[in-house]
Amino acid sequence: MNKQEAHKRIQNLKELINKHRYEYHVLNTQTISDEALDSLKHELSLLEQSYPEFVTPDSPTQRVAGKALDDFAKVTHKRRMISLNDIFNFEELSDWEARNKKIVDAQYEYVVELKIDGFAISLIYRDGVLVTAATRGDGLVGEDVTQNVKTIESIPLTLREKISGEVEVRGEIFMSKKAFDAINKQQAQLGEKLYANPRNLAAGTIRQLDPALAASRKLDFFAYELFIDDKSMPKIVEHERLRELGFKTSSHTKLVSDIAGVQRMYDAWSDKREKQDFLIDGLVIKINDPKVRDTLGIVGKAPRGMCAYKFPAQQVTTVVKGVDWSVGRTGVLTPVATFEPVSVAGTTVQHATIHNMDEIRRLDVRIGDTVIIEKAGDIIPKIVTVLAQMRTGKEKVITAPSHCPVCGSVVQQAKGEVAIRCSNNSCFASEVSRLIHFVSKKAFDIEGLGEKVVEQLAVNGLIASPADLYKLTIDDFLTLEGFKEKSATNAFNAIQAKK
Repeated sequence: MNKQEAHKRIQNLKELINKHRYEYHVLNTQTISDEALDSLKHELSLLEQSYPEFVTPDSPTQRVAGKALDDFAKVTHKRRMISLNDIFNFEELSDWEARNKKIVDAQYEYVVELKIDGFAISLIYRDGVLVTAATRGDGLVGEDVTQNVKTIESIPLTLREKISGEVEVRGEIFMSKKAFDAINKQQAQLGEKLYANPRNLAAGTIRQLDPALAASRKLDFFAYELFIDDKSMPKIVEHERLRELGFKTSSHTKLVSDIAGVQRMYDAWSDKREKQDFLIDGLVIKINDPKVRDTLGIVGKAPRGMCAYKFPAQQVTTVVKGVDWSVGRTGVLTPVATFEPVSVAGTTVQHATIHNMDEIRRLDVRIGDTVIIEKAGDIIPKIVTVLAQMRTGKEKVITAPSHCPVCGSVVQQAKGEVAIRCSNNSCFASEVSRLIHFVSKKAFDIEGLGEKVVEQLAVNGLIASPADLYKLTIDDFLTLEGFKEKSATNAFNAIQAKK
């Protein structure tokens, strides 16, 4: 990659990362996985290290997150809430240490913490009493969520030791897997939509306006940082002091003498993280000596003396039960594998797109195969490889359909193209897919009109083209399954808002 290409790549990465950060932190929505966003940020960071002349103040590497929500009062942090740079292997860990030793040549000890997949919070105590709890926000200004945070039993309302003046404690709010499963079980019994994962549910609980709802969600908290009179202390002492003041800290935090010790802990937790009752997506590595940390300082958004050592994308095995062919808005038929349900990175997975027949042949995947799947940057999980040694001889080869599975028309494949298409331009599936695209975030972004709602409207003959959406009435929505007066009114108003 030459300099001009690198500059263009950096620009594209910044725009994409900023888009997804805004969606997540301001709009409270998520359209790509955390791992996918981590990967984009990591690539941007590496490129900016190679081409520092292209680093700009507005780069995502120079700040922590987006704006605070307008629903809460704003809180200006006395100390900026920083983020951490990510590393993904031992080579990068060694490079991180080498860069630091060029600045401060010393024998480093490291405090290694589990990186809980939760929601960062700042707690302010004045004369020993909790007065403010604030989200990270953009690192400088966050949201006042004190009333919600007070409902978390593991956060003390008063310190066990009376300390005059102001004390700040930072840590991670999270939801246990057990609590998350109980909530989803209740959602299923009520016929409501299931939540995606504990981390998003914990964040959403803190960033909503009803403390009673927050209390019902049984959130938890681990403290990891303490500020008293702006004095730095060894990180391992900091953890001990937090416990003395009444805070819950992770019992798995360790002091190790070198990066070899860090790697041993990383390898151990890679194998046993799933046994914990909370999600862990890596380790946090901190130089123990406060003088060294202070001398190393901060570059952009992150301190030099700390980093996040992320675990690789989670992979699991499952069995391919069958392959369905979906018809898109352009008439292209796409194979979608159906699996035995399996949990991947906190979500239950039953389907994955295999893209086309070329990909099916490349993987040599068959119905009945045992496969490895992962969520490695895609919203939809993908098949990584087939475990051919698990075959019994009963597996079935996947073949392309000769006719459209929806309208029955002949399937065509243009010369030189991989895609196969339905020959019927008026195929019902294509029409529905076009309608789904019309209401999606990429187009008119009509809130509340998901795929299943659009399909119901089309099947019931209520819409055949995008223009028909604007002819719908509240009574039309009340004829659909799952709609009541309030949801019907909301759907109608969402359409009118986009007129």
